[in-house]
Amino acid sequence: MLDGRFIIRKIIKCSKAFLIVKLIWILLCIFSSSLPCTVLVGTCNAESISSNDLTELSIRDLMEIEITTGSKKSQKLSNTAAAAFVISQEDIRRSGVTSIAEALRMVPGLEVARIDANKWAISSRGFNGRYANKLLVLMDGRSVYTPLCSGVFWDIQDTLLEDIDRIEVIRGPGAALWGANAVNGVINIITKNSHDTKGGLVSAGAGKEERGFGNFRFGDSLGENATYRFFGKYYDRDEAKLASGRDAADDWDIYTYGFRTDWNPTAMDSVMFQGNHYRSDDGQTMTVPSLSAPYTSTFSEDAKADGTNFLFRWNRTLSEKSDMSLQIYYDRTRQQQTVLSDTRDTYDFDLQHRFFPWEKHEVLWGIGYRHTSDDTKSSFAVSVAPASSTDELFSAFIQNDITIIEDYLRLTLGAKIEHNDYTGFEFQPNIKTLFTPDKNNSLWASFARAVRTPSRAERDTRANVAVIPAFTPPNISSLPALVSFVQNKDFTSETVLAYEIGYRNQMLESLSVDIAAFYNKYDKLRSNTYQSPYIESSTLPAHIVIPFITSNDIDGHNYGIELSAEWKPLEWWKINPAYTYLYMNLTSNLSGVPSGSSDTDIPSNQFSLRSSMDLPKGFELDLWLRYVDDLSDTNVDGYCMIDARLGWKPTQNLEISLVGQNLSDKQHPEFSGDYVQSAKTEVEHSYYLKATWHF
Repeated sequence: MLDGRFIIRKIIKCSKAFLIVKLIWILLCIFSSSLPCTVLVGTCNAESISSNDLTELSIRDLMEIEITTGSKKSQKLSNTAAAAFVISQEDIRRSGVTSIAEALRMVPGLEVARIDANKWAISSRGFNGRYANKLLVLMDGRSVYTPLCSGVFWDIQDTLLEDIDRIEVIRGPGAALWGANAVNGVINIITKNSHDTKGGLVSAGAGKEERGFGNFRFGDSLGENATYRFFGKYYDRDEAKLASGRDAADDWDIYTYGFRTDWNPTAMDSVMFQGNHYRSDDGQTMTVPSLSAPYTSTFSEDAKADGTNFLFRWNRTLSEKSDMSLQIYYDRTRQQQTVLSDTRDTYDFDLQHRFFPWEKHEVLWGIGYRHTSDDTKSSFAVSVAPASSTDELFSAFIQNDITIIEDYLRLTLGAKIEHNDYTGFEFQPNIKTLFTPDKNNSLWASFARAVRTPSRAERDTRANVAVIPAFTPPNISSLPALVSFVQNKDFTSETVLAYEIGYRNQMLESLSVDIAAFYNKYDKLRSNTYQSPYIESSTLPAHIVIPFITSNDIDGHNYGIELSAEWKPLEWWKINPAYTYLYMNLTSNLSGVPSGSSDTDIPSNQFSLRSSMDLPKGFELDLWLRYVDDLSDTNVDGYCMIDARLGWKPTQNLEISLVGQNLSDKQHPEFSGDYVQSAKTEVEHSYYLKATWHF
């Protein structure tokens, strides 16, 4: 619980940021002599607003945005029977974020925390961590989670932000369509068609923390029916701070380049082919155990990652009531660091077909195959056996979208069957219903079963986390004691039964509200269960092993509510508030046996408020306030952050922006905790200046 003194301290910190915002406003008044400083409560000439600004769109237009992630077909946001949220290209531009991970802070129901300058913990509806394993993440339909730990390495999920068309986020299970690991949500990052990126773009910027970044892109036509683009970007971020104020040696730089082509050979066909390559250097300070005094070793290193991927997609319209899509991709990733290195190759094939077998029945079905092989290099801290592995995944799904009453009531039945090499067959059904009494209201409900299948880390990996010296409590023996998390070949899938209900309402032409509530019942969650110690001499010196075996000994539930709204009090001003409440209760089902899980360490409350203003003479002012509750188990205090962006378009093709981030606090931690401990760092306030030129 938050006491009054804590809340007052946070309000004081936030108020400091408002002083900075006021200074920005004064500068804006100086730069634009015709701008009245009372414009915040006055009116604005509509002619001063750019016609392509998001604030020009009506709230009804925004609700009519089409998304695909919720049902694997194009569907209006207002008609989606799921807790859906869309981050548009304009949202990304106006927010001033410099990475995909930071953009996800806009989404209610997501927990986004920076671990250090190059690592994030991101999850949906709880269970957060660096290797959060219940959230499926896609880039243009290509899965980017790693089977090594079922998590996502957010430092390498990169593309040109200006090329992102939208980020679709579905909170709640999406396993009936997308398969295992889509337990609590699905994120799909969708890039623009190359037809929409003709011409050139160059941007560059630098500042405090963002030491320097540069982007370029060029696109054009290839004959009458094809277009292309290619891009490149480089990003360099300064190291974060430790609580003591010292540098954390976690600076980060990454370069990415790639291409995309889109071709319409006939009126019935569309073909897309794209590829990307990246290389990242991530500074980090690691502390690993040692069997010799002083029993720990702390060192700094540059962890390296690189990868290449290619994706091909062919869409064909077979008739007015039938179409199909074929997708194939190859993805190679390589992680190199002292504690563990991993090289992985993935081949994926997906085919889906949509048709109308009967009146009022729309059927979507598909099959898929994925082949993954890896080669790992272990250390004393983390070891994987066998070092190399090959896994196969077969899948099939079917979904029937039934219109019960035209324009009023719809029922969707679906299920996915998968076969993996760890647990065999998995069945994941879903039933959803949508009621739309009129064009301004929609009510939906959903029930689903989803699973999170085991990863290599749980089946084949041992992590040594600490050494207790001899004759030191609670050891008291003549040998050092090694605390280890050990693999379990019998570890099975985690399951969830998820119940959801939601309501969307456009109260006024300028105001819409989206509410989602959920209750999830979890079974067979991962735990670390204490086992009997034993003496090990295969690694010298001889020592006692205190093992905690990975097992399925935790059950529990969580529930919560997620609120978001869009309000345009004036034609040139848009406001987006969002609030999330989450409660979680997990318990061990082994009476009297110590068992642990850190998954309950979540922020109970989160709040966000974004304000976007289109001002005269090409100026824009964007403010973003966020509050995140404390993480009591790891002693991370709640924090309040304010970001501000002042943008200016002196010409149609040139944009200059000044961005300040975390203006309410000098530095603060956002997350802590990991099996292999890296230094606990704190997020600093920062600012940068950026210029973008379109030609």
